[in-house]
This record gives sequence, C-alpha cells and structure tokens, in this order.
Amino acid sequence: MTSKLPDHIRNELELPIISAPMFLVSSPELVIESCKSGIIGSFPTLNARTETILEEWMERIRCELNDVKQEDPNRKVAPWAVNLIVHRSNQRYEKDLEIVKKYEPPIVITSLGNPSAVIEIVHSYGGLVFSDVSTIPHAKKAAETGVDGLILVCSGAGGHAGTINSFAFAGAVKEFWDGITILAGCISNGRDVLASQVLGMDLAYMGTRFISAKESFASDEYKEMLIESVLDDLIYTDAFTGVSANYLKNSIMKAGIDLEKLKSKEKVDLSTLNQSDSKAWKDIWSAGQGVDQIQAVQPVKEIVDELKKEYEQAQKGLFVPTT
Repeated sequence: MTSKLPDHIRNELELPIISAPMFLVSSPELVIESCKSGIIGSFPTLNARTETILEEWMERIRCELNDVKQEDPNRKVAPWAVNLIVHRSNQRYEKDLEIVKKYEPPIVITSLGNPSAVIEIVHSYGGLVFSDVSTIPHAKKAAETGVDGLILVCSGAGGHAGTINSFAFAGAVKEFWDGITILAGCISNGRDVLASQVLGMDLAYMGTRFISAKESFASDEYKEMLIESVLDDLIYTDAFTGVSANYLKNSIMKAGIDLEKLKSKEKVDLSTLNQSDSKAWKDIWSAGQGVDQIQAVQPVKEIVDELKKEYEQAQKGLFVPTT
C-alpha cells in the first residue's frame, strides 16, 4: 500500500491516524500527547475562546513538540494540525488565519467553505491543507482549489456526519482524485485503520475513540455516558444546528427534549425547555457509530498503544476482540 504522504510526515508516524479536531473536546494536551505518541493531533481554532488563547495554545504546542524532538531526535513526533472554519459565519476566520500564518501549523484542516485563501498562506510556509468533504460535488470543488488532501466524512462519523457509505465514497473519489485521502466515519480500532489503507486511504480520521481520552476537554459525565452507550443510543438529526449530526440520545433527554417530538428539518428551540442554558455540543453530546468500542477513560498513549497492537495483529491476519 503506497502512501501519498510526504516523507517528512510519514516517517514521523507510528500509525496513519489523525486524532480528529472535535469542538469543545480537543485540547492542547490531547494534541501534544497524540503527536508524542506518533499520530497527528488536531484541534479546532474555535476551541480557544479568544485569539489570545489561540496564540498561547499554538505557541505551547509548537514549543513542547520541538523540545521533545530535540531531546530525542530519533523519536517519532507526529505533526500537529488545526481545523479552521472558512465559512462566512465564522467571525474569527480572518484573525485566526493570521495566527495560522504566524505559527505555521504543519497541517490545516478546512471546513465549510472555499479554502483557496488558506491554501495560499499554508503553502507559502510549506504546510499542507486538508479539506472536509461529505459529498462528491463538494469533494470535486475542494479538489479544484488545490488542496493537498480530502477528508471523506462518511456515514457513522461523530459530529456533522455525511450519509455516504465508506466503501462507496472512497471508490468514487478515487475516480478523480490522486492526492492524499483521509477516511472519517466509524473508525475505532487498529483493524479499521488497516482496512482504510486497503481502500486506498493515506490516513484514518478518528474522533470518538479520543473523546474518552484523559487529556480531552470532555466532562467526566460525557465520558461516562460515552462508555455506557451503544450504537442504538445514537440519533442522527439536524434539529440542533440545521446540519445533520450524530448525538447521544441520553444527553438529549437530559436536556429535557422529548425524542418522539424530535423532527428532522425542525430546529429545536432550547430556550423553551426546562434547561434553558442547554446547547448543542456543550450539553447535547456527539459520538460516532463506533461508540460500542469505547470501554474506558485512558491516556492518549495507552489508546495509541492499543491501536498499534490491534493494527499489527490485523496485519498478521489475527482478529482479537477489543472487549
């Protein structure tokens, strides 16, 4: 399986994984520990509530990872990434892009808009731009802008998931795209990572597995609900943001919402509920369809060690249950 990743990235990876940027979940600690463990760590710029905090996070991530590499030049330290919403609804877009230009994250992941301006800046310092896509027309438009990678957000993903099956999406995109390709959606163990490579993917995008990481921003209650949940505890709806996403049913009921009245295409007015301060992502929590495989709160290093063991066993044709 030949990877399209540049050598300077591929050679620093223990596993071909991106710890996906998750709103209100991905922390600087999660990014740093992911990179130290040999997988790409990432976070949304909007997780830093102000531009000043964003600068502090980027400086910290860059410095700590540089220090680790200087202390042990032979150690694999994966590159880090930030996720930038390029849609006009992001009022911080221009300021955050200036901060990206200043701190030069090796990878920038764009969402919800035309990434052309981001590409120009990131390519100027030698970085890579990956773009989230969830439909074939979206993928073609992103490819035409000159991005380096396409992240195929398939059905089963946490957050704003697509509706296309992983096999179908991977095959269709490969008909017109020859760049870096990343698969997102229900990738939860090392076997899944190897399977994504068989489909021609260069990286696997893994979010839900890292919500329960010790270093994530997720609350203890969120992590516990994640561990206790199974596939049937998810609901796919656009009622909260106008864009369909997978949510944990128990968090919706906890917010006082009657699941029977939850209708597609009808935005929920949370201000009418008993818990008027409930908000999507903050109080109504997301997870992907791999939720069954989340068994415990673990440090990132321990999660990656397990993934690596599963990946190596899969390479040998062995199947070892994760439970």
